[in-house]
Amino acid sequence: MKLTIRRYRWSDLDTILALHRIGLAQVGLVPGDGVYYDDDFPRIQEIYLACGGDFLVGEVDSRVVAMGGIKPVDTSTAEICRLRVHPEFQRRGFGATMLHALEQRAVELGFNRVRGDTTVNQEAALALYERQGWRVLSRQQVGGHVVVFIEKDLIPPALLEL
Repeated sequence: MKLTIRRYRWSDLDTILALHRIGLAQVGLVPGDGVYYDDDFPRIQEIYLACGGDFLVGEVDSRVVAMGGIKPVDTSTAEICRLRVHPEFQRRGFGATMLHALEQRAVELGFNRVRGDTTVNQEAALALYERQGWRVLSRQQVGGHVVVFIEKDLIPPALLEL
């Protein structure tokens, strides 16, 4: 199975919202818990695309099975968020592929650092970020969950060639 990554289209909205909800339910996150939110989905154009970020989806056989967004924090830092892989397609390297694509896209957009957060409930996500060189900045209790704030410095391709 090959994951094909492309930019989000408005017609993806219902599919990615469902993917988001499935992914959070899988780790016990529910609306109203202080961590779960989905009000940015109807505003992807505004929140991610129009302000210098991006939103990518991953497809297998034309089915959207993965996603992730890049949202500018400031001129040098972006937040990677909404990284999800459908449970039926997990453990195949698609999360790492999406994360790598998001990091590359962040570099293309001019960012040299990415940040994000996840919860301790999301053990696979924490392990993925750690394997990809992200470091823990802090942990914070939010509602009944521990949110882990993470960060990674990005290296522009030109510097890798030196």
